[in-house]
Amino acid sequence: MTITQKLQQLQSIFHDMDCALIAYSGGIDSTLVAKVAHDVLGKRALAVTAESPSLMLEDLEAAKTQATFMGLVHRIVQTHEMDNPDYTSNPTNRCYFCKSELHDTLRPLAIAEGYPYVVDGLNADDLQDYRPGIRAAKERGVRSPLAEVSLSKLEVREMSKYLGLPWWDKPSQPCLSSRFPYGELITTEKLHRVGQCERYLRQLGIRNLRVRSDGETAKIELPPKEIKDFVAMVDLDALVIAFQSYGFTYVTLDLEGYKSGKLNRVLEKTGVGIP
Repeated sequence: MTITQKLQQLQSIFHDMDCALIAYSGGIDSTLVAKVAHDVLGKRALAVTAESPSLMLEDLEAAKTQATFMGLVHRIVQTHEMDNPDYTSNPTNRCYFCKSELHDTLRPLAIAEGYPYVVDGLNADDLQDYRPGIRAAKERGVRSPLAEVSLSKLEVREMSKYLGLPWWDKPSQPCLSSRFPYGELITTEKLHRVGQCERYLRQLGIRNLRVRSDGETAKIELPPKEIKDFVAMVDLDALVIAFQSYGFTYVTLDLEGYKSGKLNRVLEKTGVGIP
């Protein structure tokens, strides 16, 4: 099926809904959902962004800017997953508790304001990954239009470009809690120091990156083809001093490079949670 045909399918889904609340993080997937919903439903589509310590301030501001650009009806709510020890203890199903908190916040809002549907930005590729949050969303009746029309991540970008969204090539930016190996306690302070480190690298012009937290060590992940230039061009001494000022003791560079879901390898070895 072509991109335009899948777009028509998405539009048809929202026509049938008549009004919907969109879980809008500002990432490329939920942004596309919000865009299509708005184009079809206008003010009967409400985009809601959850603010919490695991969301970088820059990403929250980007969500606001994008919402304004698209003309969305946009609202920000607070979520409190950091109050739940089942989340902060960082078990292998941490995302289940995150999405439970999110949708337990969004569902009452949707009911109170007359939105019969809550939708998210889950795409078809996500269904092939280890995503405990999917179960939490399904348990709460959340719909995933991108997955319903079998739209892949690549197709999400193609459709976003087709619709004229300037951020169609925006790197994926999952929540900061994804930077911690399972079992490492997550605290607001740790989230903050990881965010500061990633901000430092972004200000150097690096777009696609991760700073993984491993105890007192910050592990920098970059696209493999960018590693040599990074080592040659960046003031490494200044970088180490900065990262240490944010609270890390050690700073390392992952020579394998950035790969999405790398921390799930430990699950592959044990067979826990992998479909």
